[in-house]
Amino acid sequence: MPSSDRRLTPRRKPRQVRAELTRERILTAAAQVFGEYGYAAGTTNRIAERARMSIGSLYQYFPNKDAILAELLVRHIDRGAWTGTEELDTSPGSLPETVRALVRDAIDHHRDDPQLLRMMIEEAPVSDDLLEAIDRHGKARAEQVREVFARHPDVGVADLDVAAELVVGTVEMNTHKLMAGPQPVQVERLETELVAMITRYLKGDR
Repeated sequence: MPSSDRRLTPRRKPRQVRAELTRERILTAAAQVFGEYGYAAGTTNRIAERARMSIGSLYQYFPNKDAILAELLVRHIDRGAWTGTEELDTSPGSLPETVRALVRDAIDHHRDDPQLLRMMIEEAPVSDDLLEAIDRHGKARAEQVREVFARHPDVGVADLDVAAELVVGTVEMNTHKLMAGPQPVQVERLETELVAMITRYLKGDR
């Protein structure tokens, strides 16, 4: 259910470049502070100090650190769209490499800071903006992937819409789980197994 908690709503939506830069400075500082001190000790005072601003100025943009963390997760999702799908090779026999490109793109998006990713997944409250971002980007990714599958001669599944949803969900769920785990799995192993599993499914192998 959508959240109606106003504590999670940013107080100021930037309309000018200067305000947007200030907001980004807060979010960058928060990511550093949360990574260094953890979420419990990553206070708004520390975030303001790292961002080189007064606590009052920070509160003009975010009411508390919950809202900041929720916005960090929204930003993470916003930056995670698959890129270059229109350039993927869809010639016969290229299906494993096509799938590999999709999986690798998702892995690359999650490998930068596993500790912060784990914190966002475990601690970030559910805001309306977060729910909207998840829905928007989930639909966009599924649409991109469906177009790739529709062009590929080796894809043998009967329902491309469902297949796209399943592949997007499988890649995202497993990438989040394994890359953000306390002992992240070796990236090459994750990529190899995901590619093999998804390729067999798309070929219609039984």
